[in-house]
Amino acid sequence: MDVQIFIPCFVDQLYPETAFNMIKVLEKFGCNVQYNTQQTCCGQPAFNAGFWEDAKPVCSKFINEFKNAQYVVAPSASCIGFVRNYYPKLFENSSLHNDLKKLSAKTFEFTEFLLKVLNVKDTGATFKEVITYHDSCAALRECKIKQGPRILLENVKGLTLRELADNETCCGFGGTFAVKFNGISVNMGEQKVENAIATGANYIVSTDLSCLMHLQGYIDGKGYSIKTMHIADVLASGW
Repeated sequence: MDVQIFIPCFVDQLYPETAFNMIKVLEKFGCNVQYNTQQTCCGQPAFNAGFWEDAKPVCSKFINEFKNAQYVVAPSASCIGFVRNYYPKLFENSSLHNDLKKLSAKTFEFTEFLLKVLNVKDTGATFKEVITYHDSCAALRECKIKQGPRILLENVKGLTLRELADNETCCGFGGTFAVKFNGISVNMGEQKVENAIATGANYIVSTDLSCLMHLQGYIDGKGYSIKTMHIADVLASGW
């Protein structure tokens, strides 16, 4: 099947290896992966900051660029959740309404696509580490993703998965929230990291690099040995 990938801004600029690992896994299971080099942002930063009208041209660009795709897959529940849940508010009763409705139905977060479309539970990965999993707010609340990533991780050879306390609590990033309410954001990140360390895990794994970037910043500031890692990087390990 043909898969158009959407690569979020910060993945493109800061974590390109995660995008390549996602492609590696998709191609292993028969996907013809395509990348539209004209793609930009999904529009979420402007929307979340309250600039809805400024977000519209960026969002409409996304719709027009991906509306003819068979499937759209991204290594970010945040972007996918935004398209599914907030695009309809921006384009209600507009000429893009029908295109958006069709696009939402074929747009998936990476792990969701593996399980629901490809019916893959085991990517053949090997990762001999103890990890804990962080439920991002976007994955959990906007995309209703909970058990899927855990199923995939439990099938990784050599991997030990340990649940952290308060695993459904926000990490504190929240985009511009981390800038506007820095003190609260850091304290929330501290709680998440300390809970992860308490499990004895070597890695914190999630579907969203935005969360992991925030947590890694706190970890680096404290000089802790625990690390963060996107689930695509785990699922592409060892083969």
